[in-house]
Amino acid sequence: MTTTIETPNYAYPARSRGRRGMSFEKAGWIFMRASGVVLLVLIFGHLGYNLLWTPGGIHAIDFGFVGGKLANPFWQWWDVLMLWLSILHGSNGMRTIVNDYVHRPRTRAIALWAIGIAAAVLIILGTLITFTFDPCPPNADPALLPSFCAEL
Repeated sequence: MTTTIETPNYAYPARSRGRRGMSFEKAGWIFMRASGVVLLVLIFGHLGYNLLWTPGGIHAIDFGFVGGKLANPFWQWWDVLMLWLSILHGSNGMRTIVNDYVHRPRTRAIALWAIGIAAAVLIILGTLITFTFDPCPPNADPALLPSFCAEL
């Protein structure tokens, strides 16, 4: 007795048979693996510093801790890299899901554009906030500022 399994109905049939070299999908596949490894290092470094190596652990994390951390260019770049990679990694995963499950070309195009615009807006705003964050703005009411601003 033999059983025949029908070919699955994919949104995108295999167009790369016999094709060698880099394609957009292959680059996305490689990016997901590489960014996943880098994100593991960034996230565990972030958590390790904030929770394990900081005296007081989680109880020491407050506005002043975050303000002091974001005043250091090393941690600014660490957090921005973590932000960029996580948003790009997540949006690439969403793009893959849309390509797999959305079969109407117009709906797929709208969803992919929405993912791209959302990723771009989040990257721009997150980067702007990280590099322009000032816990001690000038001309602010001293009663509203954290205690370490009086020392400056």
